[in-house]
Amino acid sequence: MDLKLQFLESFEVVGADGQVWKVRAYDRMARNEALPDREHWESTGVVEYRLEDGRLVEALPDGSLRIHGTDVELQRTAGSTA
Repeated sequence: MDLKLQFLESFEVVGADGQVWKVRAYDRMARNEALPDREHWESTGVVEYRLEDGRLVEALPDGSLRIHGTDVELQRTAGSTA
């Protein structure tokens, strides 16, 4: 299955380490193979979060975010849409 990311939004977060980060949210899209033009993409319903430098950010069940592979939890700052 072919996948691509479609940009949704970006926002600032503060890490438990005190550092300010920018997170980008993307909708994971999949090519609809059933259509003949092969250029029709549909949402998979999965939102993928990444830091500006490309590192993956995990969305935890309680709604918080964490930098993948670390213990650094991230909190969205008030009014942080960019």
